[in-house]
Amino acid sequence: MIDMTVVDLSRLQFAATAMYHFLFVPLTLGLSVLMAVMESVYVMTGREVWRRMTLFWGTLFGVNFAMGVATGIVMEFQFGMNWSYYSHYVGDVFGAPLAIEGLMAFFLEATFIGLFFFGWDRLSRVGHLAVTWLTALGANFSALWILIANGWMQNPVGSTFNPETMRMEITDFMAVVFNPVAQAKFVHTVSAGYVTGAMFVISISAWFLLRGRHVDLAKRSIAVAASFGLASALSVVVLGDESGYTATEHQKMKLAAMEAMWHTEPAPAGFNLFAIPGDKENSFEVQVPYALGLIATRSISGEIPGILELVQTAGQRIRNGQIAYAAMEAVRADPSDAKARETFAATWKDLGYALLLKRYREDVVNATPEEITQAAFDTVPGVAPLFWSFRLMVVIGFYLIAFFATAFWRASKHRIGTNRALLWIALLSLPTPWIAIEAGWFIAEYGRQPWVVEGVLPTFYAASGLTLTDLSISLAFFLTLYTTLAVVMIFLMLKTIKAGPKAAADWIDGAGGSRFVPEGAAAFPDHR
Repeated sequence: MIDMTVVDLSRLQFAATAMYHFLFVPLTLGLSVLMAVMESVYVMTGREVWRRMTLFWGTLFGVNFAMGVATGIVMEFQFGMNWSYYSHYVGDVFGAPLAIEGLMAFFLEATFIGLFFFGWDRLSRVGHLAVTWLTALGANFSALWILIANGWMQNPVGSTFNPETMRMEITDFMAVVFNPVAQAKFVHTVSAGYVTGAMFVISISAWFLLRGRHVDLAKRSIAVAASFGLASALSVVVLGDESGYTATEHQKMKLAAMEAMWHTEPAPAGFNLFAIPGDKENSFEVQVPYALGLIATRSISGEIPGILELVQTAGQRIRNGQIAYAAMEAVRADPSDAKARETFAATWKDLGYALLLKRYREDVVNATPEEITQAAFDTVPGVAPLFWSFRLMVVIGFYLIAFFATAFWRASKHRIGTNRALLWIALLSLPTPWIAIEAGWFIAEYGRQPWVVEGVLPTFYAASGLTLTDLSISLAFFLTLYTTLAVVMIFLMLKTIKAGPKAAADWIDGAGGSRFVPEGAAAFPDHR
């Protein structure tokens, strides 16, 4: 029997490391593009203040990038430590985009970030600008390949199961790359990263203005970040709608749980603006008629199945999966059994549903109706956490649109530094993009449960055979390590921010020179 305590601790450990790592990824995406935009303006205008902006925000980008690398490496090792059967079962598919990410994206980003810091006196203006843009491109490519891998876990296309090797194998790599779920997740996640970078720049710049320091740099930074952030925040909403549409097509249970929709409603379904989810029923709900059906299906006739109806469908797939499981065992016993191979080829896509029964008995073919019913209800993720996480993300998303619109309007009127209330709002709003992003990541991963690969491999079946002692020690170690890294990260960020743009520029000039300072110009003239 499966020890669910071991599975839960394994999940907790991966969730802690993944969500901590994801604190750094969005800021890397956003700051990389913003500093490339700032350096582009510097190259076009020659104004030194834009170079100082690039150096200052680039220094903060470097600190964040280093922490992201340190936390991301641990996650890679967990696939072998905590999820060894997952690595065996789907490693042929999942490992390909991860390998490409390392070879194509991470090395690109890591190489050019070094040139960014140490190449100022060794490259021409245009050459260094190309380096900065390539750094941003590497960061975005990295996100692309990671989300292709993750998107396959949400919608496992372009692959098939080989009963002889007991592994998933790629049959169409282009289908994996152009997986609609992966593409929707990529553009949505990257846009959210841009929003995070924009809010970070605005919040720190607002702090400078509140203290009357580095005024010219802060105002220009806010002007760039406000326009960039407004466009990105609007994109997040539009692209989030696309993510919801793909969930309607490929992850019906996740969508139903997010909306706490227990029963299939007449099309178009209403949107639960507020609800108190219970077991198999909501005790209270306030609906917006037709809204969910129109958003999720983009039609007035498209039907969205409810949770309980999807449980019945899962039960049917479990029974079909039992046939696949029996055929798989027959093929393994006699590879020349053509009839068994034919049966398996027709039913293998439901094999993962049969594996849900492994939680209750080893011989899944002989499972009782009660066990099948239990396994079918296991396909329902936690409704209340998903319901409220989604609404928290949406509320913050619309707040950020309003905030960036206000900041953009005031910046365009050259009045960004005259309203101290808005500056305080900007400073206090710093955590909001991270809260929304973590909520979104939680929805994506928790909403997929009980699957580590949707419909293919149950999470409990993918875990390594570790002991509670092993997991407790490693979990305590990782939490201690990550807490230490968090303290170091905050210390370095605050130290860099308090020191200001001049200190960042002095450090980089000491490492890579100041080739681009016009002859005879003051070292850091605010008026330029």
